[in-house]
Amino acid sequence: MIHTSLRNVSYSDGEISYLLEQKNVKNLNLRIHKDGRIFVSASFAVPLEEIDAFVISKAPYIRSAQRQFTQMAQYAPRPKQYVSGETFYILGHGLRLKVNQGPQNKITSDGVFLFLQVKDAADMQAKRRIVTKYLNQQCLEVFHEIITEIYPAFQKYGIAMPILRIRDMDTRWGSCLSKKGIITLNKRLLEMPRDCIEYVVTHEFCHFIHPNHSKQFYEFLNMLMPDWQSRKKRLDLYIVHGL
Repeated sequence: MIHTSLRNVSYSDGEISYLLEQKNVKNLNLRIHKDGRIFVSASFAVPLEEIDAFVISKAPYIRSAQRQFTQMAQYAPRPKQYVSGETFYILGHGLRLKVNQGPQNKITSDGVFLFLQVKDAADMQAKRRIVTKYLNQQCLEVFHEIITEIYPAFQKYGIAMPILRIRDMDTRWGSCLSKKGIITLNKRLLEMPRDCIEYVVTHEFCHFIHPNHSKQFYEFLNMLMPDWQSRKKRLDLYIVHGL
């Protein structure tokens, strides 16, 4: 049984509205959708006053996340048209697309241009499919290479080589399923400089040792990558500037 209700709490900069789901869960959970909506799940046994207090305690985080989502939406990349002149980024470098009509569908790159040859230059779906397949393959190759390079630093802690998965993610660069040995990376990471990708991969590897963002987690991350904060700032700047 699930009961939903819309609740409001007062904070210093105004009201915070959230959708409460009361159901059979052990912990209070809060998540923020990319459109800024707030969702909370809680057990029926938790008093409403305690849930409201929990939301208020998370208000600085909520406001920060909402601002970030607004900013990301403002600089979100426009949908590609797959026409000559468009730019696709790989490892921080822009590759200009050149589309030609030819006897077969294929795509190549010389490090400056992406050469897309299609049987029908007006076939948007075919162009999107070819480019997407190419970029997904680049993701697999680049991410696997970086994971392989970083892995030895964690192998001595008894961590097995993780399974790599790639996917489109709206709110995270990566995630880690420590019990299943899986690291999932956002496809858009391919657009970022290599050192930024190395930071995200190292961050996720650290979760195999410390599953949460505890003090011990950051101490461990600092030990393995002392400059992680500057890498993270660069990653954030690329998003702000709409790469």
